[in-house]
Amino acid sequence: MNRERQLAQAFLALSDTYAAEFDPLHLFHSLVHACQDLLDVDAAAVMIADARGGLRTMASTDEDAAFTELLQLQSGNGPCMDSYRTGEPVSVPAIAAEQAHWPQLVAAVIDAGYDSLQAIPVRLHQRTLGVLTLLRRQLGPLTPDDVHLAQALADSAARALMHWSTEPSRADDVITRVQSAIASKATLEIAKGMIAQYADTTITEASHLLTAYARQRRIRLSETVQALVNRNMHPSAVAEAKR
Repeated sequence: MNRERQLAQAFLALSDTYAAEFDPLHLFHSLVHACQDLLDVDAAAVMIADARGGLRTMASTDEDAAFTELLQLQSGNGPCMDSYRTGEPVSVPAIAAEQAHWPQLVAAVIDAGYDSLQAIPVRLHQRTLGVLTLLRRQLGPLTPDDVHLAQALADSAARALMHWSTEPSRADDVITRVQSAIASKATLEIAKGMIAQYADTTITEASHLLTAYARQRRIRLSETVQALVNRNMHPSAVAEAKR
C-alpha cells in the first residue's frame, strides 16, 4: 500500500465516529499504530491528562513492562509533561544529553533501547488534552514534515474523542469525555489481567485476544471489557475466540 493510501486510511480510522465499533480505546490504538506506520519512529504512545493533571497512558505500540514503566515516569515531569503544559511539540534529539534534567527518565529510555524522543500535544483547538510520545532508536530530530503529520493525527484524534457519542457535544463535555476515556482504559487493564490469568498467557496476548474478539463481533472494545469486569461474560468466550 502506498503512502497516500496509508494516510487516507489513517485519517478515516480517526474520524469515523459513527462506526459501530468506534470507541476511545479503538481511537487511541489507531492513533499510535498510524504513527508507527507513517512516521520515522520505532514506538509510539498516547497519554491523556486526568482530573489532577497527571498523564495516563491510553495506548502504546509496545506493552512490555519496561516500556510501560518508561511512560509512567513521564506522568509528573519530562518532555511529555512539558509539551502538555505548553501545548507545543518538544523535541529531544539526543536523550542521553538530558541526564541532568530527567535522570530517571533518561536511564529508562536508554535501557529500553531508544536514543531520541518527540512529544506532540494532543489538542482540541487551544486546549491540550494529552501528549503523543514518539520514540526512535537513532539520534536526531524528526523531520518537520513528520512533526506536522504527527500533530495533524493527534489533533484529529482529539476532535474524534469529542464527537464519538451520538449526542451533540457541548463545551463542558471535554472533561466528561476525557475522564470517560480514562475510565475505559482502566477497565481494559483489569480485563486484560482477567484474560491473561484465565488463559495463562501474557498481558500482550490478552490484549490481542480482546481486540480480536471485539473486531470479530463488530462491537466496541469498551463494551467487551465492561462485560468481563461486570461478570456478564466469562473469560472463556474471549480466550476461545482465537480458535
